[in-house]
Amino acid sequence: MTLDLFDNPPQTGGRQVLGPQSCVLRGLALPMEHVLVEAIASIERVSPFRHMVTPGGFTMSVALSNCGDLGWTTDASGYRYTSIDPLTQEPWPAMPAAFRQLVQEATLAAGFEGFDPDACLLNRYRPGARMSLHQDKNERDLTQPIVSVSLGIPATFLFGGLRRKDPAQRVPLLHGDVVVWGGVDRMRYHGIVPLKEAAHPLLGAQRINFTFRKAG
Repeated sequence: MTLDLFDNPPQTGGRQVLGPQSCVLRGLALPMEHVLVEAIASIERVSPFRHMVTPGGFTMSVALSNCGDLGWTTDASGYRYTSIDPLTQEPWPAMPAAFRQLVQEATLAAGFEGFDPDACLLNRYRPGARMSLHQDKNERDLTQPIVSVSLGIPATFLFGGLRRKDPAQRVPLLHGDVVVWGGVDRMRYHGIVPLKEAAHPLLGAQRINFTFRKAG
């Protein structure tokens, strides 16, 4: 199957508004795609992707890793941020300079200034993997935005309301798209529907998504 998975694929470039303080920046990461992919590979060599287990005993279909001062993790003890990778018992890899450059461009374009993330959660989706609707609420300062970068095969992003039962927008995300949400939209539920079979010329049959947060 080719990358043309949507009836009307979104156009590269521009700013698609999702809410009062949330938007998709179409193709913002494309000029840096090769540098970003190399950075992801360097992170994976230190802290490999792994399928974490939730407190309820559910093994996540998405494989995860982290970089930065803090990394998000989950196990029988709960959801939390740690400074040490529980798999390697070493600090998480440092956040690459290219990541910081991209997040600064994205937050300025979305209307957020002074965002200095200390955590970056990397998600690797294979076809069939999904992320159920959830809120990002393990961070200490919920006034700070979330920045989410998509690379690889397409995905459909669910962007809901402040209650789980609220209707959710279905937003196509393509290679290079960046989503930013904060302010009044910071606690909106969001997720990813199961990925369809596809292959990307740079990353193959996978989607790498990485999200920046101010966790500590």
